[in-house]
Amino acid sequence: MEDPRERLTTAISTAELERRWSAARTVMREHKIDYLVMRNDEEFLGGYVRWFSDFAARHSYPFTVIFPVDDEMTLISCGAPPPSDPFPPQWAVRGVKQRLGAPYFPSIHYTSAMDAELVVGVLKEKKRPTVGLVGRSFMPITFYEYIKKHMPGSKFVDATDDIDRIKVIKSPEEIELIKGTAQRQDAAMEHVRKSIRPGRRDFEILAEAQYSMVMQGSERQLILVGSTPKGVAGRWQFRHFQNRMIKEGDQVNVLIETNGPGGFFTEIGRIFSLGTPSQALQDAVGTAIEAQALSLSLLRPGASPKDLWDANNEFLQKRGYQPERRLYAHGQGYDLVERPAIRYDEPMKIQAGMNLTIHPFAINADAWAVVTDNYLVTETGASACLHKTQKEVIVIE
Repeated sequence: MEDPRERLTTAISTAELERRWSAARTVMREHKIDYLVMRNDEEFLGGYVRWFSDFAARHSYPFTVIFPVDDEMTLISCGAPPPSDPFPPQWAVRGVKQRLGAPYFPSIHYTSAMDAELVVGVLKEKKRPTVGLVGRSFMPITFYEYIKKHMPGSKFVDATDDIDRIKVIKSPEEIELIKGTAQRQDAAMEHVRKSIRPGRRDFEILAEAQYSMVMQGSERQLILVGSTPKGVAGRWQFRHFQNRMIKEGDQVNVLIETNGPGGFFTEIGRIFSLGTPSQALQDAVGTAIEAQALSLSLLRPGASPKDLWDANNEFLQKRGYQPERRLYAHGQGYDLVERPAIRYDEPMKIQAGMNLTIHPFAINADAWAVVTDNYLVTETGASACLHKTQKEVIVIE
């Protein structure tokens, strides 16, 4: 008989899941929390449910995890109610007491509280529990309002920060998966180098990068490609703006933001030139590389993200480039963008065990340049670069 486990992609070990559950329950006991509740609907920014269950939400189909302090989890997914067998299948779950399903869809508004009804049914097993909400920004108002209304006397607290502080520190097993993602992105970038040529459109380069990553076991991909004529400042472009045809002499900006087998994200960004690049572009890429090195010199345990932010902006402005106003570095894990955010308002300090992407931009009227790579934080500072692709304008002859 065929073993159904052959269907599974790379899974995290049960020992790693148990490590996470133990750490979460320690925090719950400290704050007298009876349940954690989290709800995600996509994999790019949906790491809470996967961190607890090893299953990711996909394609805007919401997935909820209820994690008790003294019992196994409940999983809630979009599907048919009993007697149907809810997703994920019983043989695939670990640490799960029950799986519940209901036919709810965000696009069908009158189903918007069906998953919340199931949540309330579980939470009411305890009288007036204290419920820790994890990732409140992912919870729609209909979900939150229904639970609050139907749980009178219960206490609701925001447990996001407590879980974030555990989740951002990567275990040895997680670090190996992160390194594997970076290695696969190097291979995808080499595939892209061989694929860029005049007559192809930007979206075709996206397709080549995506093909390379999927064939290497990636589960989710966000790939930005933007081509411009030589000497014209041009950024990455989202899919809606990727119809331009590449021409001789163009420069092509490529960002590969994907996870790898196991679900952990890294990202790599490089600029290609079909022929000799403009001096302005070469200067800007050189500045971005220097800015990255500056941040790496400051990336050590105890450092404040604001200090890195200020140093990066001071350096760029002294070189005649625009200051950063959004985000130029951040953590990554099961989320494409995870804490800490390297910017002025992040209270979380840098700690050993974090996985960060560092992607400073050098932008002026003549050039738009960025270099993007991942690094681990060690006890003594930044690790060696997880990516091996050369940091330069990559010339395609």
